[in-house]
Amino acid sequence: MKKIRLDALGIAAKAIEAVLPERAVQEALKGEAFSERLGAGGRIILVAIGKAAWRMARAASETLGDRLYGGVVVTKYGHSGGEIEKLEIYEGGHPVPDENGVAGTERALAAVKGLNPEDTVLFLVSGGGSALFESPAYGLDLADLAETTGKLLACGADIVEINTIRKRLSSVKGGRFALAASPAHVYSVVLSDVLGDRLDSIASGPAWPDATSSADAARIVRKYDLMLSGGVMDALSAETPKLLDNVTSVITGSVAALCRAAETEAELMGYRPIVLTTTLDCEAREAGALIASVAREVCSSGRPAEPPCAVIMGGETVVRLTGSGKGGRNQELALAASLGIAGLEETVVLSVGSDGTDGPTDAAGGIVDGGTAELLTRIGVDVHSVLAANDSYNALKTCEGLVMTGPTGTNVNDLTLLLCGLRARCPSYSVGGS
Repeated sequence: MKKIRLDALGIAAKAIEAVLPERAVQEALKGEAFSERLGAGGRIILVAIGKAAWRMARAASETLGDRLYGGVVVTKYGHSGGEIEKLEIYEGGHPVPDENGVAGTERALAAVKGLNPEDTVLFLVSGGGSALFESPAYGLDLADLAETTGKLLACGADIVEINTIRKRLSSVKGGRFALAASPAHVYSVVLSDVLGDRLDSIASGPAWPDATSSADAARIVRKYDLMLSGGVMDALSAETPKLLDNVTSVITGSVAALCRAAETEAELMGYRPIVLTTTLDCEAREAGALIASVAREVCSSGRPAEPPCAVIMGGETVVRLTGSGKGGRNQELALAASLGIAGLEETVVLSVGSDGTDGPTDAAGGIVDGGTAELLTRIGVDVHSVLAANDSYNALKTCEGLVMTGPTGTNVNDLTLLLCGLRARCPSYSVGGS
């Protein structure tokens, strides 16, 4: 494998390592706000949700020791590392909720029932919590939630829009879990996977006042022309809590920290780093075309940075389904970028999910270089057709373009990285214009 590809993989690995949840949880529990809760002398009940839930829960258990009374962990299949003393561990479906996730949520609701004002619910929240932490609202069942989630994912709605709908179909989202835990105090430690770190949208805000309204939900239904059942439409008209007085929340990690870590590691490797954005929010193919256009500019003019350089973007793109292939947003972004960087020397684009999974696949994302598109053409793969079929996984697999990390234990959005080496040049580029 070419050194520049290894460099890209190394930068991504170090960036993800920097935002793993253990240190963040430990620091949050040593803060003044939580120390005051410890002084109250009540029971501490832990509820951890999301893809990073198990690692967050283990760190909290090790920090609290005998002070921890008990609790429940609900995480994605394959993301549990085994038993944790005093805690019940559940693995459930993501991105579509399933019965195991609902069972874990019901156990969490039982664990916080009947608490006192002196008690504390330590609520550890990470990306993926919207699907994993779920109990259908009155009158709905899991099939209603699964069908609605599938339609939202397929139409190209962004994460805030998706969560605006999901909050109203749930008995725990949109601040309702905090209500269920009252009069106990809920102390939330949050790993953010939402652009702008909106606490009412991360995991659909189970312990935060909801800033969205039923009118917002209706607008989203109209925007994407969603055909939803009568029961779902009735649930969307119910308002969520707008005021909660028993919650303290601390954000401990975000995509900005992920990008800063990538910037630091790239500089250590000898690249001139530039963070282009930490709020990337568009269709994956558009983002691929954007980063490819930046690559061409770097190679032809040395803007926005002279090679060797690293251009870094963080955020979360969406995929609009036009086919029935296999892939994820990061794989689709990388494959789309391969068209725009075709022929560029020493140029690599990598895009990965910080959680180690990209869509319903076992890959974290994709990596391509200036020769990827030509290689795929030689073996009979038409990139345009593959993108139309949303089949980026199988295309990248044929050219060793899949990035495989396994579950990382964290989730703070996605990292997209462009590396241009010292000899990065467009095919037509010549020094001095000669």
